[in-house]
Amino acid sequence: MVVPSTQVIWKHDGSAEFATAERCCIIETYNSTADESLSIARARVAPGVTTAWHSVEGTVERYVIAEGCGRAEVGDFPVAEVSPGDVVVIPAGVRQRIGNIGTADLVFYCVCTPRFRAENYRALE
Repeated sequence: MVVPSTQVIWKHDGSAEFATAERCCIIETYNSTADESLSIARARVAPGVTTAWHSVEGTVERYVIAEGCGRAEVGDFPVAEVSPGDVVVIPAGVRQRIGNIGTADLVFYCVCTPRFRAENYRALE
């Protein structure tokens, strides 16, 4: 259940982007304690970069590819190339990483259920 909020539009703020130790840049597009059901973050991976192996305990992630092309690695599933419109589903607690195999930024949205919490993140490198 979504708890009503006084804010119904969450404006994109490019200046809020921050670099992570995971080797990508993130904007927390939507992550609120008023809505524990999900969160959305915009991720950007530079050309030639692969994010660090990691997992998120208790949270299912979906990467919705918006721009660029990449190579997704999820647990023991086959490695797959991804491009705009593709969705990568990552089960809770499963190791993952994604690499940018193109010449432009790889941009995707991370839709997490329940919402992403930093204490559930596990660095695996």
